[in-house]
Amino acid sequence: MATITLEDRNKRTMLFGFGMALAMLGMGYAAVPLYNLFCRVTGFGGTTQVASESDAALAEQFAASAGGVSYSIRFDANTARNMPWEFKPVQVTDTVAIGQRDMAFYTARNNSDAPITGTATFNVEPEQAGRYFNKIQCFCFTEQTLQPGEEIRMPVLYYVDPAALDDPNMKGVEQITLSYTFHRADQDPS
Repeated sequence: MATITLEDRNKRTMLFGFGMALAMLGMGYAAVPLYNLFCRVTGFGGTTQVASESDAALAEQFAASAGGVSYSIRFDANTARNMPWEFKPVQVTDTVAIGQRDMAFYTARNNSDAPITGTATFNVEPEQAGRYFNKIQCFCFTEQTLQPGEEIRMPVLYYVDPAALDDPNMKGVEQITLSYTFHRADQDPS
């Protein structure tokens, strides 16, 4: 029977420790994309769903059977500290029938003397409404570049999924808040 020397045990321990360190590093890099995927799939943390036109058409068909249930939608706008834009909703609240497509507009104005590229992050409150709030078209899907003094109107085409009516966690929810925050894009050197 072969005996394992102290040197061999130390090598194994070192290799095991190195392997564990690599595994932890890999998990660290995978954590953000996996968390984002989890949030998109489940609506966790108020993450909205992205819908296609065909999804919206199906929701409208089911909306007819919803009996005219509607939600008040509140629109919120913020900018990061280093973002010299004025950003706001055109209309602060709206009422939308469940399953019906609706459109909201936001305006953004670059108050600096240089072109700035921004990207918007979004959230929905209450948190449980995120899985039912579906955006078909949104300025948050792409980066926005504004020239000095330029102002633009940006649309959001959305609907609230009729499946919200079957969720006991949505009972008592009367208003859903769609909130955006504009940040400088990563590659923007300004």
